[in-house]
Amino acid sequence: MSDEDEDAEPAVSLGEHTPVEGAPLARVSSRLTWPKEKSEVRRLEGDAVIRTPEGPRELSTVLESVDETYFQRRQEFEGHVRDVVGTGPVPTADE
Repeated sequence: MSDEDEDAEPAVSLGEHTPVEGAPLARVSSRLTWPKEKSEVRRLEGDAVIRTPEGPRELSTVLESVDETYFQRRQEFEGHVRDVVGTGPVPTADE
């Protein structure tokens, strides 16, 4: 790579930094090993605040609405949580 390439502007403008409250669900679930019981997820990560389309929510509150008590895989856990919180754009901290 030449010095000229390093000084070039990025090919895609990244825009301004917009703060978003809460952590992505994938970040929270990646800190756990699977399989895992719902009670263990609550004990380990229940106080984590996750991003949702309705704004930040505490994971333990979301888990109260999840009927499943045991998650075989990370994807299964994330699917159940998304069934409760929904999917869509996440509001910024300013909204």
